Amino acid sequence: MDESAECVRRIQFCSGHRVHRHESKCAHPHGHNYVAFIHARAPELDSIGRVIDFSVLKQKVGGWIDENWDHGFIFYAGDAPMCRFFELNADGKDFKSYMMPSNPTAENMAKYLVEEVCPTLMLGAEVEVFKVVLWETENCHAIYRK
Repeated sequence: MDESAECVRRIQFCSGHRVHRHESKCAHPHGHNYVAFIHARAPELDSIGRVIDFSVLKQKVGGWIDENWDHGFIFYAGDAPMCRFFELNADGKDFKSYMMPSNPTAENMAKYLVEEVCPTLMLGAEVEVFKVVLWETENCHAIYRK
């Protein structure tokens, strides 16, 4: 897409994670109040003059985040202790969890949303989620851009 219009939807969620092999305190399970900025673009505006209705981004991307990450624990498939812990909870009744194929850093979470989650969610729409800015704390955020 050479020329495009863009819009951004803000989505808040709370999740726990741990950064596998981190050299400091983030190696321990802990949580954040995340804020994700979902950037979408389209080759042209729709008949109303929008890239996409903001509520559609909230419903699709926010719905996926709510179902999979919000008030749950995100962990890396290569993190053996966390895998063992959540294996004991395989039915999901005691703890909500989500296993990622990469370490759940803010950078990897943003990339996962752009590369893996959003393309499926936006199938059939003339809209592409091309960037996610993920705030982990008030002081720290990561950006992934396609």
